[in-house]
Amino acid sequence: MADLKLDAPEGPHADAAAIADPRRDWIARAAIVLVFMLLTMLTIAGFRHIMPLDSAHKLLMAAARVANVMFLSLVAATALTRLAPVLKAHGLEPRVSALLGTFLSMALAALPKAELGPVLSVLSTLLIMAGATLSFIVLRWLGKSFSILAEARQLVTAGPYRIVRHPLYVCEAVALAGLVLQVLSPLAVLVGVIVLAIQYRRMINEEAVLRAAFPAYAAYAMRTPRVLPAANSLARGLPRRPTG
Repeated sequence: MADLKLDAPEGPHADAAAIADPRRDWIARAAIVLVFMLLTMLTIAGFRHIMPLDSAHKLLMAAARVANVMFLSLVAATALTRLAPVLKAHGLEPRVSALLGTFLSMALAALPKAELGPVLSVLSTLLIMAGATLSFIVLRWLGKSFSILAEARQLVTAGPYRIVRHPLYVCEAVALAGLVLQVLSPLAVLVGVIVLAIQYRRMINEEAVLRAAFPAYAAYAMRTPRVLPAANSLARGLPRRPTG
């Protein structure tokens, strides 16, 4: 993992007032912890809807919920240990995009479930489980560089970040596909498309901050695709994570 830091944040993307005030950073951490711990508890409470686990599909649904609980809990825990930002996106739009991209997909849970056949039901559950599990793995790699808003902490270029620049969004898109499939309505598809568009905007905002904060980011972006893996990036593979 490449750990690069900026000594003096400057430029049009800097939000110097927010960076200089550690109280705002800790308020943000506390808000993330409270929200995601609440989501974790709601997910755990939802286990009662699939009890008893008397079928293979219900076991898959339970596994998907466990994976989601692990990811949500890790978000809360990582918010407490993450580094202070060295640079933040300036303005309202990056903040709105980040919040909508994080929470808008939850609107799908309020829509009525579609009457799917056994094949599509299993497929949707597998997509949700795979997306949540992979998101957990990627977030472990991201570690102390984790952000919800467009902020620069450390430049991570190892592990899944060797393959694409935004692996967490890719994994979340897999889970989103499973959620849309569970509802399978024009409104659900519309919500899914809007979420993907917002996530793309988040990528643009985050890349602007990373380019301003870390001189090495330009070279990294040149050799690493944004979301679709290239043959050469897949060939590099995932190295074993350093333990030091």
